[in-house]
Amino acid sequence: MRVFIMFDLPVETKTQVRTYNKFRKSLIEEGFLMMQYSIYVKSCLNKESAESMVHKVKMHLPKDGHVRSLIITERQFESMKILIGEEDKNLEILGDNRTIQF
Repeated sequence: MRVFIMFDLPVETKTQVRTYNKFRKSLIEEGFLMMQYSIYVKSCLNKESAESMVHKVKMHLPKDGHVRSLIITERQFESMKILIGEEDKNLEILGDNRTIQF
């Protein structure tokens, strides 16, 4: 399963920028990788762990802006087509592997 977190947060004041950065860092700490600006993705073993991950993200939600989650299967993820540009290196890291080795 893949968990997508998509967000649009205000960044007009210093406080809003700090809130944006804090939320973004919380996603990275949970193992999400940036797919595109404001779209982060994480690979999970099953639906239960994916739903658990969404629950963890909910604990870090900012009070303003919009945040959405989407859980899809590996097959659905593999059928995604890139219409322009190239695949990000972060997605190559995720690939079919569920573990990341450093």
